[in-house]
Amino acid sequence: MAVGILGAGNIGQAIATQMLRAGEEVVIANSRGPETLGEVIEKLGPGASAATFAEVPTCDIVAVAIPWDHIPGALEGLPEWNGRIVIDANNAVTQPDFKAADLGGRSSSEVFADFVPGARVVKTANILLASVLAADPVVDSGRRVLFMSGDDAGAKDAVGGLFATAGFRMIDLGPLENGRLHQVPGAPLARSLIATD
Repeated sequence: MAVGILGAGNIGQAIATQMLRAGEEVVIANSRGPETLGEVIEKLGPGASAATFAEVPTCDIVAVAIPWDHIPGALEGLPEWNGRIVIDANNAVTQPDFKAADLGGRSSSEVFADFVPGARVVKTANILLASVLAADPVVDSGRRVLFMSGDDAGAKDAVGGLFATAGFRMIDLGPLENGRLHQVPGAPLARSLIATD
C-alpha cells in the first residue's frame, strides 16, 4: 500500500518519514509539480516517490498537510474521494500571524471534512512540531503520543495502525468533532506527550 501525501513541507515530510518507518511506500506531491521534489525524495530515501496533486488521491490513504489558508484551493478539482481515508494533519491558523481562524464554532476537522466530500477523515499528527513528528517516536521513557479523532472506526484503525507500527502510542478521542480537543492553537491536548509503557 502506498500512502499519499498532499503537501511536501516540513509536516508532510515528517508524515512521510513515519509512513516509511511503518514499512509503507509514500507518494508525495506539492503545488509546483513532481519535478521540483528531487531533493525531498532523495532525503526521504527508498520507498518514496513524487507525483502530481491529481495523482495522490488514488492512494487508499492520503494525508493532507497544507497551510490552512491554501487548503480549499489546493483540494479543489481533485478526483472524487469515494470513501478513501484522509488524514487531517492541519491546524486552522492564519499565516503569517499564526492566529486561530474563525470557524464559526465548528472544529477545524469538521470544516476540513467539507473540503474532501466522500472521504473518511481522521484527524491526527497535527500537535507536534515537524522535527518532533519526524523523529523516532520510541524514546527512553516510552513512546510519543498522537491523538486521533474520526467518525469511521475502520479508518481510525487503519491510520492508528500505521502510526502505531511506526512507534507512536495512539489515543482515540472519539468522533471527528472531538478534533477540537487537539486542534492548535489553544486546545487542551495540543502538546508534545510521551506515554510510558
